[in-house]
Amino acid sequence: MKAFKSFDEIMDFAINAEIESYNFYKMLADFVERPEMAEMLSGLALQELGHKTQLEAMKIAGITIDEEEVGDLGITDRVDSVEPDAKMDYVDLLIIGMKKEEAARRLYTALAIAAQTREIRDVFVLLARQEAEHKMRFELEYDLATF
Repeated sequence: MKAFKSFDEIMDFAINAEIESYNFYKMLADFVERPEMAEMLSGLALQELGHKTQLEAMKIAGITIDEEEVGDLGITDRVDSVEPDAKMDYVDLLIIGMKKEEAARRLYTALAIAAQTREIRDVFVLLARQEAEHKMRFELEYDLATF
């Protein structure tokens, strides 16, 4: 696991992760054939840019942590992974999103546990919580779509 030496290094890592997420959702938006799915994915890509902007502001101003817990429906653990496909349906898209956000949450949680200082831990706790919120949105939508 990467060892971070400074707050700025962590923030740069997190900002780059948001850029990668933006690129992932943008690529999927360009990949899918159904316009409504492309529109949803484009919206997710824009949200990732918003997170990038938020992280850049936090890097400049410092951070504040809200210790509120995020719920978990547990759906992500019960569904099999899906590979992106131009003809995938909405449920498959939601599964891809859930799995991606859960992987990011786990990464940030592991980095928080390994953090050497409280400041660094707080950054990763915040990032893990944001990813958990994203996953929860996908799980709620999945629950509605498969009900």
